[in-house]
Amino acid sequence: MHEPTRSLVLWFPDWPVTAYLREATTSAAARAGAPIAVFERNLVVACSASAREQGVRRGQRRRDAQAACPRLVVIAADETRDHRVFSPVVARIEQIAPGVQIVRAGLCALRARGPARYYGGEAEAAHVMLATLEEQGITGVRAGVADGPFTAEQAARATRVEAPVRVVPAGEAGAFLSPLPVTVLDASIAPSNAVGEFAGLLARLGVHTLGAFAEMEVDRVRERFGEPGVRSHALAAGGDSRPVQPRTPPPELHREVAFEPPLELADQIAFGMRMAADAFVTGLGALDLVCTELRVELIGDRGERSERVWLHPGSFDASAVVDRVRWQLAEGGKDVFRMGVAGVRISPEAVDAASHHAKGLFGAGTDERVHHALSRVQAMLGHRSVVTPVIGGGRWLAERQVPVPWGDRAVTTKERARPWPGSLPDPLPATVFPEPRLVEVTDIAGAAVSVGEREVLSAPPAHLDAAGRRRRIEAWAGPWPISERGWDPLRARFAHRFQIVDAEGAAWLLICEAGEWRAEGRYD
Repeated sequence: MHEPTRSLVLWFPDWPVTAYLREATTSAAARAGAPIAVFERNLVVACSASAREQGVRRGQRRRDAQAACPRLVVIAADETRDHRVFSPVVARIEQIAPGVQIVRAGLCALRARGPARYYGGEAEAAHVMLATLEEQGITGVRAGVADGPFTAEQAARATRVEAPVRVVPAGEAGAFLSPLPVTVLDASIAPSNAVGEFAGLLARLGVHTLGAFAEMEVDRVRERFGEPGVRSHALAAGGDSRPVQPRTPPPELHREVAFEPPLELADQIAFGMRMAADAFVTGLGALDLVCTELRVELIGDRGERSERVWLHPGSFDASAVVDRVRWQLAEGGKDVFRMGVAGVRISPEAVDAASHHAKGLFGAGTDERVHHALSRVQAMLGHRSVVTPVIGGGRWLAERQVPVPWGDRAVTTKERARPWPGSLPDPLPATVFPEPRLVEVTDIAGAAVSVGEREVLSAPPAHLDAAGRRRRIEAWAGPWPISERGWDPLRARFAHRFQIVDAEGAAWLLICEAGEWRAEGRYD
């Protein structure tokens, strides 16, 4: 087994809370300093200092945490958010000490030898990193230096606010770890066991500290726990042989433009984005990539933010990037950015190999010509000037027609795959009226037909008056009741559907609601 490597670990306590606050700087919870807790599976995974002062603890159930702190702000765990906010922090650390390994969001490690030589010692290097992070507005970070990343992490967790750096001298890892409880052996160390199961089993065997675990014979540990147990045994003894594996920094694909003073006109902002858009597309091209999904972030002079992901049928070029910035401003810029836009950030949400989007040898083809024509219309008339229909979910035909702007992702609020009791089965009418048309259905005597409480017609339908014409009804079927949102008096709907064929052979889909007849569609 290799000798442990001197490692420096930076630990960011309650990082999920910090990540949320850094992304939600304009929220009421962030401004007021309200107690915050992040929950996963109804258990607290992280909480703010103000929440901890009121009795909230990691591992608490949600109801217990809210009972201890009624003002608690409940936030759902989001691992993607944690890593997204942590990535630029790691990039800043790499500027002063390259070779950083991300253990997980909120915890990173690096070899201590290089920074210690450059900054004059291990403790000095750690203090320089903490000072750099404080300049970025990140406080409360702890640092630990020891033999191996595991011992260094425990050293960081053993620090205090007034002394945020702990250095364990070389060769003293075992003595430092000896009094610690076995619960510090987490699931990443013993992947075949859950945290509570492994520590609980050791406790039932009478082993409560790492020192007591390290004194056990290796052969006995292997017989009982297998190789994961042997690995944990070596860590408990201070023999962490894992090397720090620095990450390969990802290429800088995003581009940012700052406006000083802030700009208020969309044309000015779009003009200022042209060079950045060209550089953005060129940078992706240098890596043989194209952007298929673009994230545009607009930052206002007072911290307002507007963020959206745009989808492209093919791939974004520079003009398409500028168009998306303009469209995002047009859709709500005046309402959000009252004091002007101070900056714009564009970044690829999804990329694809450029070879998949290369033009054909004998021309672009019909699809690409159509796309260019529709894109030109969009650029001249606006984002929502060209739409394509998408079928969504619902009980009424009009609400199932969802117009999606050309190039956008087809996202519907009502999923088509879900069950919709009372919805019309196939085949559907070929013509659907955007607004159901008012019609009259009468019996042979000319009296209006109605539906009784027991869904019994007052008389058989005989005539249909639609579009100013009176038609004789040859056949009809129904009624089929539709009941929607019966629990909400304001949005509740109750109606009956009918299918009717007139004397001209035209088939109609009618609804009778509150005594009124309307045509929802026609079978052409």
